[in-house]
Amino acid sequence: GEDGPTHHGAFDLSYLRCIPNMVIGAPSDENECRQMLYSAYQYPGPAAVRYPRGTGPGAIIADTMVQLEIGRAVQVRSGERVAILNFGTLLPQAMAAAQQLNATVVDMRWVKPIDEKMLVDVAQRHSLLVTLEENAVAGGAGAAVNEFLAAQEYPLKVINLGLPDSFIEHGSHADQLAWAG
Repeated sequence: GEDGPTHHGAFDLSYLRCIPNMVIGAPSDENECRQMLYSAYQYPGPAAVRYPRGTGPGAIIADTMVQLEIGRAVQVRSGERVAILNFGTLLPQAMAAAQQLNATVVDMRWVKPIDEKMLVDVAQRHSLLVTLEENAVAGGAGAAVNEFLAAQEYPLKVINLGLPDSFIEHGSHADQLAWAG
């Protein structure tokens, strides 16, 4: 059966972020997950890669292993006014929304360390940032973005999209995302 309310992995990013020296990855597809696992294994400290249960979007798997730069995000779409910062497997949904909004999309890849250079860049070029993650909003990847921007005193509107502050019952991945809105 499907995972129960306490076993969805909905809190992983939140509770791992507070651990000193921890590296946390949130890959967007199967290939990025494979490369991120390889990269995290090379890291000389604690590391976690958050990838949800089930099948991925069907990415082509590279034959060679590539060590990803830890803490480095990748802009995957250019747009105007709005930037969607995606953490994890909701990248296809982020791209679909960006197409409708003519928004920039950044595959953030790493929750910790967060790509501060990329955040400064998108904050300077956009009037709204939207974070997207499959984790509780409280303490999650979007919270890391908020904390960084507040520390830098960026007067920028940020909307954090993630899971609500409640337990989500049994169901398929699609059903649970629909229930969470």
